[in-house]
Amino acid sequence: MAASSPEGILIAQRQHGTSTVQCFLRPDKANRHGLITGATGTGKTITLQTLAEGFSKLGVPVFMADVKGDLTGISQKGNLGEKLAKVLTERGLEAPEFVAFPTSLWDVFGQQGHPVRATVSDLGPLLLARMLNLNETQAGVLQLVFKIADDDGLLLLDMKDLRAMCQHVGDNASSYTTEYGNISAASIGAIQRGLMQIEQQGGDQFFGEPMLNIADFMQTDGAGRGVVNILAADKLMNAPRLYATFLLWMLSELFENLPEVGDIDKPKLVFFFDEAHLLFADAPKVLIERIELVVRLVRSKGVGVYFVTQNPLDIPDSVLAQLGNRVQHALRAFTPRDQKAVKSAADTMRANPGLDVATAITELGVGEALISLLDEKGRPSLTERVYVLPPASQIGPISAAQRKTLLDESIVAGVYEKGVDRDSAFESLKGRTQSRMAPQAGDAAQAPSGSQPSARGAPAAEPAPAPERGILDGLGDMLGGGTRRTRASVGEQLIKSAASSIGREVGRQIIRGVLGGIFGGSRR
Repeated sequence: MAASSPEGILIAQRQHGTSTVQCFLRPDKANRHGLITGATGTGKTITLQTLAEGFSKLGVPVFMADVKGDLTGISQKGNLGEKLAKVLTERGLEAPEFVAFPTSLWDVFGQQGHPVRATVSDLGPLLLARMLNLNETQAGVLQLVFKIADDDGLLLLDMKDLRAMCQHVGDNASSYTTEYGNISAASIGAIQRGLMQIEQQGGDQFFGEPMLNIADFMQTDGAGRGVVNILAADKLMNAPRLYATFLLWMLSELFENLPEVGDIDKPKLVFFFDEAHLLFADAPKVLIERIELVVRLVRSKGVGVYFVTQNPLDIPDSVLAQLGNRVQHALRAFTPRDQKAVKSAADTMRANPGLDVATAITELGVGEALISLLDEKGRPSLTERVYVLPPASQIGPISAAQRKTLLDESIVAGVYEKGVDRDSAFESLKGRTQSRMAPQAGDAAQAPSGSQPSARGAPAAEPAPAPERGILDGLGDMLGGGTRRTRASVGEQLIKSAASSIGREVGRQIIRGVLGGIFGGSRR
């Protein structure tokens, strides 16, 4: 097991004659973020599992995406197989005390874990434009669609809401031109095609309610160990933009929900961002700037972010500069870009007089790494060539029966499984269309000119129109138990929206003032 001591989590060591070099990750420096790099098959997954175990033992919840489908073994007790025993003997390492760790399973598609959802409004136009691969003009039109929906009090909760809203804006583009600017049919069409592609990839299952409560990621078990949250990402990787957008949205949720805590003894949550190159590939400059901002500021919320990728060049310099804890597995120098990556990795790690870092990077074996972690004063330690300790839990995936048991016994079992489809933009726009198409009351049975008085001697009066109901009327019904109508009015929708926002963290609206135009639209 990744042992803990007053110095931190022991994640790697190596025997040098009679002395032992050990690498400890200090819990009070774990929220200074980190970087785990290395070529495919060099041991990054084992490093992830060992680190997750160490944090869990300290009582720190963990989130990580299971890209290859083999991290779920952390939920089961490991065993000393013949292969592992041989490796431990060769490296002079002791066998771990095998144990299972508390685990929650999640899945955007709801097949291998609890469903994970977000509303369209919560995701916002910038991240959605990134997901849909829109150009600058198309992204601007999408922002107008969100703005018009907000101004009209229309809730954008799921994919059909957004598609209906885009069609409504496209059909009535001329009436919005004066107030909002030009809205081209070509841009609306591009957005609709992008939404169709996301639906074909199954991404529409990500949008809707009940939306994920980020607090459900921050749980501990009865023994005080942090719960390891594992997102099934093997199928999600078929839609890489959806994968990257989802993880970035989750990171922004952590930033917006958690209060400022400053420097603390250990993180409140550790977030592993696997396949990090997908986050930055072809990302517009404004998005990279926002990612840099959130990574820098989320540290003060007690969250440690660890980027995992094959090549350190995948991470922009502005973000790379904030990653103080480094674990570098082997890199191959087969191409000029590979050679540049080796040099870059070596230059960004603290030099060790007794170690040629650049040469060592190309010589490392599986499970071997160059490690430089922050010391008690926040300075990078000397880079050491060490062996990552094996995990105490099972290496490899779990069975279908074990997965079912985990889901049934989860603390959130039954909370997210059933979707909720309340009245929103789709229903409101559909109602408007039906109202326009319906014949006017009394038109078909209009009395002829000069009609006679009714039996009571008075002309037949037209039915009086129902009095218009305002926002305060809707509030009275909601709070005072008034008559509930089949379709909520715009005023009631606004009240519901406001009521759902009251339970947010204190100061959330201030944060939304900073990030509202960056990571999301109005909260609904």
